[in-house]
Amino acid sequence: MSGVVVLDPGHNGGNASNPAAINRQVPAGRGRTKPCNTTGTATAAGFPEHAFTWAVSVRVRDILTARRVKVLLTRPDDTGVGPCVDARAAVGNNAAAAAVVSIHADGSTDAGAHGFHVAYSAPPLNAAQGEPSMRLANTMRDGLRSAGFPLSTYIGSGGLSPRDDLGGLNLSTRPAVLVECGNMRNAAEAAKFSSAAGQQSYADAIAAAILAYLG
Repeated sequence: MSGVVVLDPGHNGGNASNPAAINRQVPAGRGRTKPCNTTGTATAAGFPEHAFTWAVSVRVRDILTARRVKVLLTRPDDTGVGPCVDARAAVGNNAAAAAVVSIHADGSTDAGAHGFHVAYSAPPLNAAQGEPSMRLANTMRDGLRSAGFPLSTYIGSGGLSPRDDLGGLNLSTRPAVLVECGNMRNAAEAAKFSSAAGQQSYADAIAAAILAYLG
């Protein structure tokens, strides 16, 4: 199967101990700047978002690689710092990626809030952020929903969330989406995020959606 897929595991394990590096302002698109990166959130038991996003991204990479898809990750491990959001976007741009998928989990203070949503840059700043990104967002939403994951009860509508403030999406010149897999403060979702079986279930659904998009 042709085309490069870039997976962007949110945050990084070294971010929390390097505040000066991750708080540095970088371009975020639409004439704005924002901090290089953030620490991410965690479950009530302390399992961090960066570990979840890394585990899922590696599993997605392995599935896609087995299907002969070339995959690049925006970070090489879960112990480093950053990269900044503009550098993450550059990975997909420089690779002329067929699809860029950022993987995250949310941290709503409402423990009852649950479900996933897929963010995309809107209004679009280039052609790739138009129909291609919308098709990727819809395909990802449909794939996760078909796999049994509930739509977000608290962000977006119908599992989709148009955003103009996410630097990685704004700066992308390739079809790109950001998947918020759910709420880490929700007990049921936290249990899935923290388990190997749960991580695999998200990876299976995300990989299947990417393959469906690639056709």
